[in-house]
Amino acid sequence: MRMFASILAVHLVISGPTMETPQSVQRIQREFRAAWIATVDNIDWPTRRDLNVASQKAELLVLLDSAQKLKLNAVILQVRPSCDALYDSKLEPWSEYLTGAQGKAPEPFYDPLEFAIKEAHARGIELHAWFNPYRAKHPAQKGPLAKTHIANTHPDAVATYGTYLWLDPGHPAAAQRSLEVFLDVVRRYDLDGIHIDDYFYPYPVRDASGKEVPFPDDKSYAKYRSGGGKLGRDDWRRWSVDTFIQKVFVEKNKLKPWVKFGISPFGIYRPGRPEGIQAGIDQYAQLYADCLKWYREGWCDYLTPQLYWPIEQAPQSYTKLLAWWSEQNVKNIHLWPGNFTSRLLESNNNWTDDEIERQIRATRAQKGATGNVHFSMKALSRNARGLADRLAKGLYSELALPPASPWIDRVPPAAPDVTRQGNALKVRPGSGRNEDLKWWVLYARKAGVLQAAKVTPFSESAEFDLRTLASAGWDIGAVAVSAVDRAGNESPVARS
Repeated sequence: MRMFASILAVHLVISGPTMETPQSVQRIQREFRAAWIATVDNIDWPTRRDLNVASQKAELLVLLDSAQKLKLNAVILQVRPSCDALYDSKLEPWSEYLTGAQGKAPEPFYDPLEFAIKEAHARGIELHAWFNPYRAKHPAQKGPLAKTHIANTHPDAVATYGTYLWLDPGHPAAAQRSLEVFLDVVRRYDLDGIHIDDYFYPYPVRDASGKEVPFPDDKSYAKYRSGGGKLGRDDWRRWSVDTFIQKVFVEKNKLKPWVKFGISPFGIYRPGRPEGIQAGIDQYAQLYADCLKWYREGWCDYLTPQLYWPIEQAPQSYTKLLAWWSEQNVKNIHLWPGNFTSRLLESNNNWTDDEIERQIRATRAQKGATGNVHFSMKALSRNARGLADRLAKGLYSELALPPASPWIDRVPPAAPDVTRQGNALKVRPGSGRNEDLKWWVLYARKAGVLQAAKVTPFSESAEFDLRTLASAGWDIGAVAVSAVDRAGNESPVARS
């Protein structure tokens, strides 16, 4: 199903809808609009470790309702903060952030990831599962590690570094565990994506004198060398991470190629790239993350560099960095930059209220960039500085679908079969290609044009009560429906 070099470069237009003539159907916009939902240290969800199941579910539904109101089309839910799980895993223990004690299942039992996927899809929102590949214990964790935690079952694969425990990326058992965890989730859940953030080798720790503390991987490096390895330690570290990234991508594609693999690295590849850009960290030399290589090799379906600086901050300018990342996109995969939207929750900074809106506009103006990811959801759900209200009325006032992924599949499905009796609309897959259908898009009339009014999960036999659209101000005298597959291809519309 996947095609690589043979696919020609395709620029996905997101700045506005296209018109289909002569039917006067304004096709749904294409733009990735997402937010991270962080669980580490209870940043976004759940807000406390002692919440009962009913409260956990209610909090998550508030976040998803906020996302739907804003017309976001994806959330990126952190399910593995530190070799633990906010889902039912046989490989790793339940997270302390969910139940207050690592290894303790929720009571009464439920699977938060399964619940989140179902509720997100019901709202027309993709769900991407977010993993940290190497962090094994965060200082925010206060309780003991479960007996089944990898630090107890495979202590040789885990290193103490500062106040953290860290999987040793150069230890084969560590890389294998993370790979197995990722693929287990891909296999068992109806995900739209898997996602990793910027923690590879850890950010450097310094001792009391200010000297950088070396990462303790002497044993694994010595084993590599004794086995005939020739690379110097820095190149070996990067090779270890490179190998893991490539394996995740390849093995994920063998299982479910439509599940997008996203990587969100630190927003600056190296100081001086592009010219004039400065950074306090060199991720290539200090995190051993050659994210430019992964990007240029096409080892992911989307890249989300964390561009967490204002447009006018010259040493780390959002727009200058965005343009540079776009220039490196030789495989024409998705470029969806990350935005530090939660900065607006802080009072002691010089960010203007409209900084995020200006960044969204700049992303839309940048060729090759087709969406944004907000860190984090609480900034939007709490309407930081009125941003959510302004987005709902302005930049996010119309529905959008994530851009299609033509390297996964580029053939659109058949137009659906539509029958209408009064205010009841019945929709079935049409005759022709109908592989991997994901969404129905319902169009109704506004301002004299058929526009996207609702995105709903695909089912073999869908029924719509058009009165709900009418009550929301839509003209239902004429409606239309299209089918969208898992790769994002939209069918021709069927009108009624």
